[in-house]
Amino acid sequence: MTTEAPPLLRTPLHAFHLAHRAHLVPFGGWEMPLYYESILDEHAAVRDSAGLFDVSHMGILTVRGTSATALLARRTTANVAKIAPGQVRYTFLLGMDGRIFDDLLVTRLDPGGEATPSYLVVPNAGTAPAVYDLLRQHRRPDTVVVRHNGAIAILAVQGPKAPEILESQFGWRISEIPFYRSRLLGARPSTEGPTDAATPGDLIRDLETGVLVSRTGYTGEAGAELFVRAERAVEFADRLVAAGVRPTGLGARDSLRLEKGYLLSGVDFHLDRTPFEAAQERFVELDHPFVGRDALLAQQKAGVPARLAGLSTSEPSAIPRHGSPVLHDGKVIAAVTSGGLSPTLHHGIALAYLPAPLGTVGTALEIDLRGRKVPAVVTKLPFVPNRPIAS
Repeated sequence: MTTEAPPLLRTPLHAFHLAHRAHLVPFGGWEMPLYYESILDEHAAVRDSAGLFDVSHMGILTVRGTSATALLARRTTANVAKIAPGQVRYTFLLGMDGRIFDDLLVTRLDPGGEATPSYLVVPNAGTAPAVYDLLRQHRRPDTVVVRHNGAIAILAVQGPKAPEILESQFGWRISEIPFYRSRLLGARPSTEGPTDAATPGDLIRDLETGVLVSRTGYTGEAGAELFVRAERAVEFADRLVAAGVRPTGLGARDSLRLEKGYLLSGVDFHLDRTPFEAAQERFVELDHPFVGRDALLAQQKAGVPARLAGLSTSEPSAIPRHGSPVLHDGKVIAAVTSGGLSPTLHHGIALAYLPAPLGTVGTALEIDLRGRKVPAVVTKLPFVPNRPIAS
């Protein structure tokens, strides 16, 4: 007996994707653009100019109420009580064993003081339903967890020219918003300039006329992620494209994030690695109790057996892929988690969890590509150096 898979979900930008002849594929339960014309050209556009991504498939949750801060602090590695109004924090949701269930962004929406605590939580697409259910199960009666997918769209505008384009089109002072901060701006595409919106906290209400502009992204480039009401999403996207921003799909998003060594949920971790093993300890705040903390403290004391590292190949056509065995002295020591061609560097790059003694930059290893063993070298992350992105 077989059961049919549920139909794929569509984002508020589906009509935009069709109008621009996107090559649509299933991803995390959603129908998403892999590319529009060329993955390589779209990758180059983000590195050199500006690209537009639809990331509305990511979970869009708000957690609001007296106990919201305590709930998120208990369930993530961030000491949420320290998050300032408007601040965005990258963090992890762990199991009791300290292994990563998901990585997510937490943004404080309320203005502080006596206001009711309110947060925007953005988990990955595939884990969003489970994260939503978990937070609802563990909330107290004074706190409400709401999922806004379908009602809110997220447009990621990324690239060195993204800030100036956003400023010229909408009058937003992007350069005044620090990296990993957000600001609610009362701007419609038809208005001449921005007006600060009312006191934030109730996101769906505030987005009736406002836009939440978050200085975040997944490419390592300048830009912002725009949270807008669904009915306004295509209008925003069309205006950005008319201003020179290139529609960009998941293919380029993956190659861009790999060049920066960013993790991909379900590929670089899948309930099998801790943040310490993933080389993400800077995002773990051990100064507060949270699920998985005891396991992390034990691992910190015992030592990390394997750690995520970068690998580079130089042989032509040697392109590592997910699952490719990594060898040392002829013995398999690891497997590639993420791998592919770097369009910027023009050679293969990969991520893998290497035993601690072999993770030193410069260590010579091999990668087995369908029976062909090619040289690889442990490489410092990110593969492509970061540029200043504060403005």
